[in-house]
Amino acid sequence: MMRRRTTLLTGCTALALALGTTACGGGGPVSAGGGDKALDGQTVTVAGVWSGSEQKNFQKVLDAFSAKTGAKTQFTSTGDNVSTVVGSKIEGGNAPDVVMVPQVGVLQQFAKKGWLKPLSATAQKSVDAGFAPVWKKYGSVDGTLYGLYFKAAHKSTVWYSPDALAQAGVKPPKTYDEMLKAGHTVSDSGLAAFSVAGQDGWTLTDWFENVYLSQAGPGKYDALAAHKLKWTDASVVEALTTLGKLFKDKQLVAGGQKEALNTDFPGSVEKVFGPQPKAGMVYEGDFVAGVAHDQFQKTIGKDADFFPFPAVGGGKAPVVSGGDAAVVLKDGKNAKAGMKLLEYLATPEAAAVWAKAGGFLSPNRKLDLAAYGDDVTRATAKSLVGAGDSVRFDMSDQAPAAFGGTKGAGEWKLLQDFLRDPSDPKGTAAKLESAAAKAYQD
Repeated sequence: MMRRRTTLLTGCTALALALGTTACGGGGPVSAGGGDKALDGQTVTVAGVWSGSEQKNFQKVLDAFSAKTGAKTQFTSTGDNVSTVVGSKIEGGNAPDVVMVPQVGVLQQFAKKGWLKPLSATAQKSVDAGFAPVWKKYGSVDGTLYGLYFKAAHKSTVWYSPDALAQAGVKPPKTYDEMLKAGHTVSDSGLAAFSVAGQDGWTLTDWFENVYLSQAGPGKYDALAAHKLKWTDASVVEALTTLGKLFKDKQLVAGGQKEALNTDFPGSVEKVFGPQPKAGMVYEGDFVAGVAHDQFQKTIGKDADFFPFPAVGGGKAPVVSGGDAAVVLKDGKNAKAGMKLLEYLATPEAAAVWAKAGGFLSPNRKLDLAAYGDDVTRATAKSLVGAGDSVRFDMSDQAPAAFGGTKGAGEWKLLQDFLRDPSDPKGTAAKLESAAAKAYQD
């Protein structure tokens, strides 16, 4: 199951918000020296999509676990194809003990195949005490809790150049209509309003999800995510119509639709924060800051800042998230020690290790916000945790890959077609429903 990462960045760059170093680190076996530790001599194997600085920073968490327990750890990067890699390891009798799963759909797939161990009572107690119930819901299958959400992404952030907005005389908007109005003012001052990464279909699903969650509400969002509501529903047509107003406005989209369709995610960030700015704002998740800082040496909070994705219509401001859940495989050689790792990952102590390193958000409300290294990350984390049960997981990450996670197919392609020509929201909704019906049936 090939899926895009919520933190799709290049090279060593991976969510290094404001502070993050960019050195690529290895993830070899690590052990704590000396001491009478409960897991001395045991090795816990972990698999996940992380590489580069993300892998390096997660290794710091594993090192802290080693120092606490005496266990050795071995991390293997799977690349985006977690499902296939883990499946082949299980079949080959070489299953890891713990997997960091980046999609709800993959977690559900693993559980339904009988691969997972339910969380221990200790881990469940920590989840109940430290996490909003919605995170327990996304980690559960048929009422059993299998996944612990250790790392999250905040995908309701609009990033902007403070200089561009100041030059235009506009302040961060509170509503979607105010955002479009502010965009026109920015455009009148000489820069396009938005840089849109239309070459990457996943960014367009994120645009849609934020508009839909705010406009239609969490109930319909949940129903559409589960395909209990058809994509031909009037609420979908309304959201596409709202989005289409922005997409078809050449004053708002840098270079118009054609250029947007030739702009990938890193390129969209470059158009706002690169050496030759072409737009004042770019919508995407908190990981925009990693590119702005690492690739273009912007100081987060000074040269690059964000405002929350604004409320649409009469709805509430949306909070869409992604995340990586830790699960324990039954077939792992040391699943018992693996569960001890999950119990550790459920603590604010573990989250604080990566929070200090940068490029990380935790859904654990027991983590002191002071653990984060800069004000912008603190504000993002506060928004994510403060949203409580109103947080909704990225809808395309909940869908079968054929619909919500495949380049040149399903939702990605159909929203690219809609960006190219937004004149028929109803027709686009019908095509989305046809693709969804086939994918969910398969």
